[in-house]
Amino acid sequence: MDVLELARWQFGITTVYHFLMVPLTIGLSVLVAGMQTAWVRTGNERYFKMTKFWGKLLLVNFAMGVVTGIVQEFQFGMTWSAYSRFVGDVFGAPLAMEGLVAFFVESTFLGLWIFGWDRLPKRVHLACAWAFALATMASAYFILAANSWMQHPVGVEFVNGKPTMNSIFAVLGNNTALAAIPHTLAGAFSVAAAFLVGVAGWHLWRRRSASDSDAGVHRDVWRASLRLGAWVGIAAFAVLAITGDTQGKLMFQQQPMKMASAEALCHTEKPASFSILAIGDVAGANCEDVKTFTVPALLSFLAHNDFSTEVPGVENLIGQYQAKYGTNYPNDPDLGPLAGKPIDYVPNLPVTYWGFRAMIGFGAIGAGIGLLALWLTRRGRIPSGRLFPLLLVAGIATPFIGNSAGWIFTEMGRQPFVVAPNPTGVEGMWMFTAQAVSKLSVGEVWTSLISLTVLYLGLGVVELFLMRKYVRGGIEGVLPPPAHGGEAGSDDKLSFAY
Repeated sequence: MDVLELARWQFGITTVYHFLMVPLTIGLSVLVAGMQTAWVRTGNERYFKMTKFWGKLLLVNFAMGVVTGIVQEFQFGMTWSAYSRFVGDVFGAPLAMEGLVAFFVESTFLGLWIFGWDRLPKRVHLACAWAFALATMASAYFILAANSWMQHPVGVEFVNGKPTMNSIFAVLGNNTALAAIPHTLAGAFSVAAAFLVGVAGWHLWRRRSASDSDAGVHRDVWRASLRLGAWVGIAAFAVLAITGDTQGKLMFQQQPMKMASAEALCHTEKPASFSILAIGDVAGANCEDVKTFTVPALLSFLAHNDFSTEVPGVENLIGQYQAKYGTNYPNDPDLGPLAGKPIDYVPNLPVTYWGFRAMIGFGAIGAGIGLLALWLTRRGRIPSGRLFPLLLVAGIATPFIGNSAGWIFTEMGRQPFVVAPNPTGVEGMWMFTAQAVSKLSVGEVWTSLISLTVLYLGLGVVELFLMRKYVRGGIEGVLPPPAHGGEAGSDDKLSFAY
């Protein structure tokens, strides 16, 4: 593999790993703040126990997310320095705002929340929880604004051959970002919801036996957590469907090749059918050997809200892209083996086609498991079969897979561009991925790739060990020991002690 391919693998591995922590932190931070709000308002000890247990898991996950997120920032200087030099005047602004505004607020109020249980008034302590939760969403907003600019560059002009920002409001108000933000946040809530359903369902199943003297201990905590997670997961999937439709229409306008690759639509269709599944090699340009199961005219509706819109196919778009952006890469030695070679404007069709379906499919499965959990636990029921906890625990993985598949589709679908051209934007405002990579040797990138992969595997083991430890420890593992023979957390001062 050459430097470009290795650098893409490195960025992909570190990004996907980091993004496993991000959505759980965002979703869980809001849910934990909601649990604490319920406790402060009602005084019900159940909500206090929920806050303590899920808050502990939130802290473990957040810490791991910070560690992996720092490495993410370094990537732009390590293997993508040419990209950083080209777009730094624009791309650096939202990233700086994320660090200076969101992350510092996030860290400050999280620290106050951790150490303020027995030091701050209840409502002040609760305000810290909400400040942290809102800051995590603000952090996501600035990061998504930066990423959306790569998908749809706005608010810039060329100065001395480099894009220079002329409106921060255009960058932050990019319609691509405004569509991506609610979609990403809904995905984060689906992850947190499945996590609640899986963990709480397992604990609830363990306490299913009425003959067990400890069966009733904390059972109301697990039931409330499971049902909260199930309802949140169903609502999140509904929001994902709505915002995903909005993103599809923007994709049709801004990145038609990505839409065609999502469907492996080789030839232009009017009206265009939506492919549910394909049998055969979707990477084949002619598609004669591919059999698809389709919904007639649905792709036209997703593209333009009617059932007759023409959707251009890959073969038709190749000519349009060549006319606009050239047929060959510049004959620049910095491009290595790609210098002067023909540009392949078609993304990896198997990845985009199946990634798009994995995103939708696993998201739907996660919501379906939540709906099933609601039905099976109605009116105080607790299923006794072993399939119940296995299904709910396995369901934890579904939105993680769906989120990762969605991001892989989003990023790989815009290739060969690292900054995709805006059809109505500044002429020449784009950058090929091959032009963005640092001047490094293959050995240097292999070294960093192997080092980071091994490091992340180690961090993954630590994350799983800590999560397993605190999940298995249950409520007892996060509450202080009983005082004077009473139940832990039975008085205000003890309840507030961490």
